[in-house]
Amino acid sequence: MNQSSLDTLRQRVNSIADALGHVLVDAFHHLALFAIGGVTVWSAVVAFFDMAAKGHASIDDILLLFIYLELGAMVGIYFKTNHMPVRFLTYVAMTALTRVLIGDVQAHHHPDMSIVLVSGAILILAVATLVVRLASSKFPAVGARSERQ
Repeated sequence: MNQSSLDTLRQRVNSIADALGHVLVDAFHHLALFAIGGVTVWSAVVAFFDMAAKGHASIDDILLLFIYLELGAMVGIYFKTNHMPVRFLTYVAMTALTRVLIGDVQAHHHPDMSIVLVSGAILILAVATLVVRLASSKFPAVGARSERQ
């Protein structure tokens, strides 16, 4: 075999390996998204039935359902666009901290430094969300810019 035949064979093997690698990565990507989405739905349903069994829902339970909603929306957006919506992560964190704050106030019934710290963390996350929103509107992603045109 001459050198050009070997180069052609190498290029074909590389293109087949690249194509197979892309298929496997995409398959894992979709499988993982379905698994995360399924676990989120499953957890939300279990939490809902636990509330129904109690006969009432506390504010803590409702905020937990909002966390599941935000996680589900994040998975859906990621599945459709292949972009991680970072703002949704901050929404989940703010909702989780709000649950901690409400639980702390309900349990202790007196103000202390933990309330100030958790409130400050929520404020920092709110400012981070504002910064992310402003940055994404001022400096859109390359893919988002080409999709709009």
